[in-house]
Amino acid sequence: QVQVVESGGGLVQPGGSMRLSCTASGIIYRITAMGWYRQAPGKERELVAIMTSGGHTNYVDSVKGRFTISRDNAKNAVYLQMNSLKPEDTAVYYCNVRSPVTYWGQGTQVTVSS
Repeated sequence: QVQVVESGGGLVQPGGSMRLSCTASGIIYRITAMGWYRQAPGKERELVAIMTSGGHTNYVDSVKGRFTISRDNAKNAVYLQMNSLKPEDTAVYYCNVRSPVTYWGQGTQVTVSS
């Protein structure tokens, strides 16, 4: 059974930093990419950042220059370093694992507020 578990969310002040972590456990064949989505209240879920197993990355425009995605392929782990956080970054952040099957984590709340 595959489990995808996120950690690292919480409350941070505007301008602050936070690091999210995600680990996928269980038997997963041929992971092609791992990444992060987010969903704010009343909005659709959007892709924040994703990294392929070959190292190619893609970011939503609103986080470019502030967020950095990284992976540890040996651990089936993905990380999201978030700097210069803004109130509009407030959302539930979901880890996404892509293989022949797509897996999701349960989500972790990130709140940016003073």
